[in-house]
This record gives sequence, C-alpha cells and structure tokens, in this order.
Amino acid sequence: MTAPTAATTDAAATAPTTDTIGTTSTTGTTGTTGTTGTTGTTGTTGTTGIEVLHYSAFTSRPDGGNPAGVVLDAAALVDGKGTDAADAAMTAVAARVGYSETAFITERDEAARRYRLRYFSPLAEVAFCGHATIATAVALAERDGPGELVFDTASGEIRVETTADGDGPPRATLTSVPTRSRPADPGTEIEPTLAALRWSVDDLDPALPPHVAYAGNDHLVLAAATRERLADLDYDYDALEAVMRRRGWTTVHLVWRETPGDYAGGPAKDSGDGLADGLTNGPAQGFVFHARDPFPVGGVVEDPATGAAAAAFGGYLRVLGLVDGPTRVRIHQGEDMGRPSDLLLDVTPGDPRVRVSGQAVPIPSTL
Repeated sequence: MTAPTAATTDAAATAPTTDTIGTTSTTGTTGTTGTTGTTGTTGTTGTTGIEVLHYSAFTSRPDGGNPAGVVLDAAALVDGKGTDAADAAMTAVAARVGYSETAFITERDEAARRYRLRYFSPLAEVAFCGHATIATAVALAERDGPGELVFDTASGEIRVETTADGDGPPRATLTSVPTRSRPADPGTEIEPTLAALRWSVDDLDPALPPHVAYAGNDHLVLAAATRERLADLDYDYDALEAVMRRRGWTTVHLVWRETPGDYAGGPAKDSGDGLADGLTNGPAQGFVFHARDPFPVGGVVEDPATGAAAAAFGGYLRVLGLVDGPTRVRIHQGEDMGRPSDLLLDVTPGDPRVRVSGQAVPIPSTL
C-alpha cells in the first residue's frame, strides 16, 4: 500500500480561509470542494451550503502549525438526520477538507458560550482533538471576543480560555480531561510498534519509559535517545496502523528531550512570546521537548501539532514524578515536516488535568 500524503501536504495546498461545501438533500446535488483554493459552490436546489473555516493551530504563522477545518454551524449536517447519516455527512466534509481533523459545532448555547463539539478525520470520528479545539476557540474569539468557552466533547467537558496576545493572533488555553498513564506492555505494544517504526530498543531514552497516556484519547509515548533518531522517521505505514487499531491509540507520540538528563533547568527563559519556558520554583523547570506524531489511523502520515497527545504527555510526566511544583513544558513539533509548531503545557503535581496553550491563525487563500 502507498501511504497517504502527510498532513503537511494538505496544508501546503492552496486553501481559502473560508469554503462553502455543498450538502445534499434528497433532490439536491453535491457542491464542489474548496480545498484546491476555489471557493466551493452550494450545489443546486435542495442543497445547503456548509461554511468551513481554515485555521492553523499552535502557530502564529499560517504556513506553520497544524491546519484544521472549523465548521461553526453544522446544523444542516445533523438536524433531522439519524446518527449514522449525520456521522457520514461530517466524515464526508472532513474528507473533502483534507486536513487531519475538522471540528463541527453541532449544538450551541450562545448566552453561556457553551458548544457541543465533534471532531472528524477524513476516515472516522475522533473523540478529542487538541489542535482543532484551539482553532475553533480562536475562530469564536475573533467573532465574539475573548473569554471562557465550554466545549462538550465525546471525551468530556473541555474549558478553553481565549485571550488577546498583544499584536499577535489570539491565544487559547484548554484544560484537558483528567489524564492517566500506564507502562506499555513489552510484547503486545512496545515490540510491534518498534518494528513498525523500524526502531530498536537501543533507540529509546531509558529515563523516559514507554507508556500509554490518556487525555481524551490514548497515545503511546516513546522517547527517542537522540534528536537524530527522532528526525529520521521512515515507518511502515500499514504495520503501524494495524498496531494502533488493535490497541485503540490515536497517535504514537515520539519525543526527544532537549533539557538536561536530570531535568534541572536554569532560570526561566522567555522565547519572545511573553511566556516563560519554565518556572523557577522547583527542580523540574525549563522542560523543552521535540515531538513527532505518526497518525496513520487518521489517514495521514504525520500530525504537525497534536494538542491531545501533548496533554497526555503532560500527564505522563506527572505520573513519572518528574513534575515537582507547577511546571511549564514547551513542545516543538512539526519542524521536520516544515510546519513548525509551538505547544505550551502547564502541569501541576496534584491536578490530573493539563493546560495546553497555543495560538491559531486563518489560512489565507494564497497558501
């Protein structure tokens, strides 16, 4: 099997900020897709146009981060339809948009700023998607102003605080569902995954043992011993997809630690975004990691920025006892794909939830 194009290729294609994708009633015809850069039509009689916004999350530049489709009003896709028909309609829209995930608001309470949010990859529904949540929150903030939003997802309630970020794009900070983490099984989980990745046990960092971590979805966490190992990602797409489907994982979260082996950082540093890279009140300070996330179960080779996996990883660090006091963690992702992304985590020892923060920007039609 030839592996699908990586998510970065979808994002690099010419994509307008807003598409209108036709959905069909009994007598209507389907409108054209807008993912090639031409705004889609709404079809003929009996067809309702669905507006799809294009945002890139965890970045301040439209050619970085992880692109997501955002449908702020999916009523035409779900109202009066059975569950299977509604799911099929949203999956079809996500497939036509072509990004790793598209988010759909299916119910709303405008006064309470509370929304039912669902996520679909081009192949199936996803219980939770961090970057599409950030993108949706920023899209709402740009229309209705900053403040707190509440999203009801298949994984539970997700609260998001949106704020103005100086002269840059808005910043959204989501609070995850309670995280959990357990050691991965050597025979059924670690060995087949390493084989699919074409890695060996010697490629792993022994200080960060393999775990299955959860923050709305399950993710296998594997820590590479070197930056070179992380950069050289050439995996068996079919084999990894099969392992992930058997185990119910959304991604495999591959990380490399840039911080020292004992995790004892120096004074907090600022990378120019007004947010310190680490805190100074404990030994676990200044965490910096690089990450890559294969995503074959979603129909793409790799995700450029994965908020759900980042939240799960924050919980993983807490379970390992590496978080002593409130700690800021910075994750660089997407660099090896040409779509640099910046994810900020706040982890507290006594709180199983993790805060994940990032910016998001519209993708203009010139990209």
